[in-house]
Amino acid sequence: MLHAPLRSILLFTLAILSLPEASPAVSSYQSDPATANEPRALPASEAAKFLPATVFFRGQSAPIQARNSSGVQFNKDTLLLVTLVDTSGYSSSVQEKYQAYLITEASLDIEGHRLPPGAYGCGFIAGNTFVVMDIGGHDLFSIHSTKDATLHRPTPLQVLPAPNGTGYRLYVGRDYIDFARSLETNNTTSLHP
Repeated sequence: MLHAPLRSILLFTLAILSLPEASPAVSSYQSDPATANEPRALPASEAAKFLPATVFFRGQSAPIQARNSSGVQFNKDTLLLVTLVDTSGYSSSVQEKYQAYLITEASLDIEGHRLPPGAYGCGFIAGNTFVVMDIGGHDLFSIHSTKDATLHRPTPLQVLPAPNGTGYRLYVGRDYIDFARSLETNNTTSLHP
């Protein structure tokens, strides 16, 4: 039989080992309130947690490419998410423009165009152009995209802070467009150019 002090140590050790591990927060979207109000870009591993497995666009549902997703956490209650989509079930004319799905809970300023909260199809197309469409496939606006030859690690899709610190860049490979959260609160600005 074990002596009382040794038996106490053994029982204490077993009790410690049987405690469940503290589980990490699912994401910073729900965790530390001190940093939750600091805007930040989300890598694919975090953005994918909030995205649905399939998205609806122009009468069809298509699976997302979770590994090719990103976003922005504007504050603890406001996200922008963007992901590449498997568009193989769509006609070639739709596939030319529809490459990604963008969901935003905040109004955006995309190079002078206001985009209200909602879900949109978008894509980088020939002629250095970025197009945004409503979920019916109707063009809302298009803008000039830029190629970043200095980007060290291009990926199929990512959102990075803009170098000037006033917004973000949505990249597909080396092509990008600049955007920021819109400070505009009224709905009088047209989506169309």
